[in-house]
Amino acid sequence: MEILFLIISVFTVITALTALAVKDRVVSVLAGGATGLFASILFIIMAAPDVAMTEAAIGSGLTTFIFFFALRKIRRNDQDHSYKVSEVTNRSREND
Repeated sequence: MEILFLIISVFTVITALTALAVKDRVVSVLAGGATGLFASILFIIMAAPDVAMTEAAIGSGLTTFIFFFALRKIRRNDQDHSYKVSEVTNRSREND
């Protein structure tokens, strides 16, 4: 059981560092969700099933969903903003 705890702990640290180091936001959010799942497995090993269920539901599931929702909103706003900027740039060129 100690070896399993050590292996899951290493995976938890690796996914947490991946979430911090990766430039791609989607991969970072997925790595953060994986970190929460590994943490919930650690809580099960430590005989804390209530904490494990909370971590899996909130820490991994809901938080990942909220981050993906926010990323979608950010991308949509970036696209709207870039369209408006190009529209203004084109109008200013027509006036010159």
